[in-house]
Amino acid sequence: MTEIPVPVGTEDPTGVFVEHRELLFGVVYNMLSSVTDTEDVLQDTWLSWSRRGTGGVDNPRAYLVRIAVNHALKRRAVVDRRRETYVGSWLPEPLVTEEPGADDPALRTESVSLAMLVVLESLSPLERAVFVLHEVFGYAHTEIAEIIDRKPAAVRQLAHRARDHVQARRPLYEAHPRVRREATERFVRAAVGGDIAELMEILAPDVTVWTDGGGMRKQALRPVHGRDKAARLLTGYARRGGAHLDLELRHRRVNGDDAAVLFSHDSPYAVIVLDLTPEGDRVANLFVVTNPDKLTHVDKEEA
Repeated sequence: MTEIPVPVGTEDPTGVFVEHRELLFGVVYNMLSSVTDTEDVLQDTWLSWSRRGTGGVDNPRAYLVRIAVNHALKRRAVVDRRRETYVGSWLPEPLVTEEPGADDPALRTESVSLAMLVVLESLSPLERAVFVLHEVFGYAHTEIAEIIDRKPAAVRQLAHRARDHVQARRPLYEAHPRVRREATERFVRAAVGGDIAELMEILAPDVTVWTDGGGMRKQALRPVHGRDKAARLLTGYARRGGAHLDLELRHRRVNGDDAAVLFSHDSPYAVIVLDLTPEGDRVANLFVVTNPDKLTHVDKEEA
């Protein structure tokens, strides 16, 4: 049977949106570091897209990305205002999965690792949008210029500034998954058990610990620098809360990296991500998310 060609731009808007939803999620999440805000932006994107329709749109993928990026840039102002009253250190909302999907742009490892997202928070919204589109998703500067309505020369300047900023703050090192998992297991045993001697062994001398409880759980209000202070902080947590919490450890993928998720009585209690030294034997940075609002997407059966 001969197929009837479908004119450009007459596809079902819902089907087209669903087809590109994972890409849109990945782009927006990398710009906002929040699953909740990303879902809100995707809802706004869908509403804009459904009102516009597919008529006359030669490249629906590019058009949808443009809508999503611009909604995300607007949403950034809301996120920043919320951050002004946030209690303590703020960390990205973690993406927790059992195994990352091979083609899932929301889970590309180094690009959206928790440590990288922390660095991206220091970029301007436009610098971050350009960095995400170019470095993570491979968009050319000319394509990005159309998405954010800037001249290609301005986009290249934004990309240069963003790349220099990120490279100065994030060494290009990725631990082997086996090494990362072994280090995570060793660290969690020592931290939950309050073993200060073991912690002193695994923590790098200049380690930095970020704890994000959102003011609802025990946390350090600022990043803690140095092995001695970090070990005291972690063993203090173990002494004050470890016993009655009845913590259960599950090893999972968090933003594409091997990490640990702690559950207390079947409820998610903490997501722990390690950033290792180049030798892979010590913890250079530690990110602990315990804010319940950031763990609502963590399911014990899947995680």
